[in-house]
Amino acid sequence: MRDPAVATDLTLLPTRQLVLGNEALARGAYEAGVQVAAGYPGTPSTEILEALARWEDVYVEWAPNEKVALDVALGAAIGGARALMTTKHVGLNVASDTLMTAAYTGVGAGLVIVSADDPGMHSSQNEQDNRVYARFAGVPLLEPADAAEAKAFMGVAFGLSEEFDVPVLVRTTTRVNHGSGIITLGPRRVPPARPFRRNPAKYVMLPSHARARHPVLLERLGRIAEAAEASPLTVVERRSRDLGVITSGVAYHYVREAVPEASVLKLGISFPLPMRRIQEFAASVDRLVVVEELEPLLEDALRAAGLPVVGKAYFPRVGELTPDLVRQGFARAGLLPAPPEPVPGPGRPPAAPRPPVLCPGCPHVVPYLALRQLGAVVAGDIGCYTLAALEPLAAIDTTLAMGSSIGMAIGLVRSRQAPGPVVATIGDSTFLHSGIPALLDAVYNRTPVTVVILDNGTTAMTGGQPHPATGQTIRGDPAPRVDLAALCRALGVEWVEVVDPYDVSATFRVLEAAVAHPGVSVVITNRPCVEAPRKIRERPFTVVADQCTACQACMVLGCPALVWTPSWVDGRPRVAIEAGLCSGCAVCPQVCPAGAIVPAGDPHA
Repeated sequence: MRDPAVATDLTLLPTRQLVLGNEALARGAYEAGVQVAAGYPGTPSTEILEALARWEDVYVEWAPNEKVALDVALGAAIGGARALMTTKHVGLNVASDTLMTAAYTGVGAGLVIVSADDPGMHSSQNEQDNRVYARFAGVPLLEPADAAEAKAFMGVAFGLSEEFDVPVLVRTTTRVNHGSGIITLGPRRVPPARPFRRNPAKYVMLPSHARARHPVLLERLGRIAEAAEASPLTVVERRSRDLGVITSGVAYHYVREAVPEASVLKLGISFPLPMRRIQEFAASVDRLVVVEELEPLLEDALRAAGLPVVGKAYFPRVGELTPDLVRQGFARAGLLPAPPEPVPGPGRPPAAPRPPVLCPGCPHVVPYLALRQLGAVVAGDIGCYTLAALEPLAAIDTTLAMGSSIGMAIGLVRSRQAPGPVVATIGDSTFLHSGIPALLDAVYNRTPVTVVILDNGTTAMTGGQPHPATGQTIRGDPAPRVDLAALCRALGVEWVEVVDPYDVSATFRVLEAAVAHPGVSVVITNRPCVEAPRKIRERPFTVVADQCTACQACMVLGCPALVWTPSWVDGRPRVAIEAGLCSGCAVCPQVCPAGAIVPAGDPHA
């Protein structure tokens, strides 16, 4: 008889594919029978849900924020369906309230949380080490080292979750998420349903119930630790007795490259630790070294167990590890010869620095230009518009975390020390993520603050994902569309204006009126992102060379399409426009006092 758990799709025959680590995580979850998946876009985790959304037999959603995503996943697991929640590392902060108590309640069916950490802060405001969350919450932690393990560990994680009735944290890093590797595809196996069973003592966390669940959590951790001792994810590679290295995640590959003769203990489950296996390994080598990215969590735990181990004395605690950094660490420890000094030679000249800038035609440029000229103190938020903090706009004074802008602006107003009008700027997706409560706070407490919602109709910074104000779901299906202006009025904001940010004079007038308003004011700038999945391009503009006075008024926009020319006037270079970069937004001709910027092909060009 055919196994009913095996997918009936005969196209899913085993085959090998080269995929991103995030695609491997998605495939692993799919084959493990995940039925519900939720998350919020955030580099380096975004592609997991985008890949999972390819399969129609999985319910996949972008939630408004990470806490909602984990609530959805936990509810699905308690309801009997295997569930997945994905997030970048800082997103787990948002969801941590649910995580901490979910460790008490348990999960029913399997619940796996993928936390994608970002050592080196390639696209993040900090590089926190989310391994801490496993110990903090009391949940098992798995760390795959590459795409193949990412796929395989997802099945193990769901199995652990159901065996021990606990959420399981799978911690990846940027190099695992965005690196590519070969995986072998297998069939999808959906385990038998686990019907929801009412159990208030388990799922209703009144204090009296929670007190009874905490000992359950601790007892469970002991059993998980025993399972980790026997787990095939704990791998010992016996080589030279002279050096033993304990490591986990992508650092394993760097260790193998740097010291190929060393014995290695690779931890696939890095919490709770398999201490007996670790002690046996330590006793089998003459010198013990821990190589781990960011915090010395393994090193501290092993030292607390009385093991003679070194680590962060030789390897950096900040930034992302690389094979060269690991090699240098072993050299500092006297375990490798010092690398030779580089020999100076002609070589190639160093590449010119390329600071990040807003895109040509970005609709966020003009609002920030206006705010700077108004002398506003600007509390910014998390999004591509944070680049407006850099020259030449230099218009943002603070940026901290998702949704912080409005609350920080309220505090700046209440400090009574701001040297100008206080304005919060926040993107449409970020406003729906966590900006609404702070706007409600401003209304409730009558704080006279201006909020600018930069509505470009997408979650732009992570690649153009939809959200509740875009009118579509992760799969592109039609969905109800939040009216941001109506929402703000429903929160009690009486002064709300919508303006086209490509209309320079109108944007200046509206913002000037907004900061002069004595109460809470909201300005919504409404233009689609020029780099949305459906890119927007209009007729490009050009500069009439002999009319350009080199006043440089257009250069304050910071548009990459505006470039200097070898032609100078009064000691200043004239400007030209790269037609291939110009989006045709028509902002620069509005700020050109000489009228030298005209549509390409214009007879006056």
